[in-house]
Amino acid sequence: MKIVLAYSGGLDTSVILKWLSETYRAEIVAFAADIGQEEELKGLRQKALKTGASKIYIDDLQAEFARDFIFPMFRAGAMYENQYFLGTSIARPLIAKRMVEIAKKEKAQAIAHGATGKGNDQVRFELTAAALAPDLQVIAPWREDRFRDRFPGRTEMIRYCEEHAIPVQATAKKPYSTDRNLLHISYEAGILEDPWLDAFAPANKGMFRLSVSPEDAPDKPELVTLDFVRGDCVAVNGKKLDPLGVMRTLNRLGGKHGVGRVDLVENRFVGMKSRGVYETPGGAILHFAHRQVETLTMDREVMHLRDSLIPKYSELVYYGFWFAPERLALQALVEESQKNVTGTVRVRLYKGGLYVAGRKSPVSLYNPQIATMDADPTRAYHQGDATGFIRLNALRLKVAARRARR
Repeated sequence: MKIVLAYSGGLDTSVILKWLSETYRAEIVAFAADIGQEEELKGLRQKALKTGASKIYIDDLQAEFARDFIFPMFRAGAMYENQYFLGTSIARPLIAKRMVEIAKKEKAQAIAHGATGKGNDQVRFELTAAALAPDLQVIAPWREDRFRDRFPGRTEMIRYCEEHAIPVQATAKKPYSTDRNLLHISYEAGILEDPWLDAFAPANKGMFRLSVSPEDAPDKPELVTLDFVRGDCVAVNGKKLDPLGVMRTLNRLGGKHGVGRVDLVENRFVGMKSRGVYETPGGAILHFAHRQVETLTMDREVMHLRDSLIPKYSELVYYGFWFAPERLALQALVEESQKNVTGTVRVRLYKGGLYVAGRKSPVSLYNPQIATMDADPTRAYHQGDATGFIRLNALRLKVAARRARR
């Protein structure tokens, strides 16, 4: 048997690689997607082979991640439960897509992942596999009794790695889990399972990697301009960039000013609540600036329609339905809504805050001559027309009020 394993070199997948090899008597092909982990990928090839993999693919998917996953999602204005920028959620379908491609190339019978049986990632990986390769077997060790019996908790897994000389970042003293990519880094589990814990307290500064705390950010604000064409940022501070370049630049700028930190309790797809802490410096800037261009350029009813679909779109990403027909249908509407989302936004970054400092567009729908409180030189709007407008909208309210008095 040959199995393609989604491998990060972290605690779970380090244990799982060896366990799969022993338990299934299988050849393990490890796969690590380079989606912006940076130093986390160092030494991964040697580590995977030493742990028992016959081969490892380490594929640089950062450009594809930014272009085909992050940017389309941000065109939709997606944000799960009004707080979460979906950094982990949007990465999983890309990883699973590449796993399926490798499995076909290697003629593997199965793919495997280290997602816990309590989390969302198991769903995201497996729904993607179902959509792209319905006949491919999926192995999820965390859902097998024999695996959980041997490793009932992270302490046992850490001990297992120590016994096999497998280096991992997690320790018994600081056993929180991290997930990093081009869009964000997340922290959960361990000490963070207590929602009363102040993750942003000075004592926890060492946890964060992408951003400084707002208190330590520069005392002088910084202005950043973002140019958009059809809903996509194409330049930062006048420099033309591809989607990957945009994300890298905004991450640096946002991190410098402590932008994009979020601590939330979210509703997992499997039914429970979980607490997560996130750093999304570049994504926070991009999301904010994109909306500012939309305020100038989108028709009111188109904006309200698209906005009404944001919770549904965000759920589909969070739940793992990226390749589902309903997400693709919503994306088609999103693309139509973005045809005129072109313009420039100036953003002020200051100690964790984002503030608009100006926006303009060659296709702006904002007309100061019509909006002015002074006389309208265009004569496009006649104030007297509002009398009939209000009377018609008030009619049903008056009818209801008179009925209530009976």
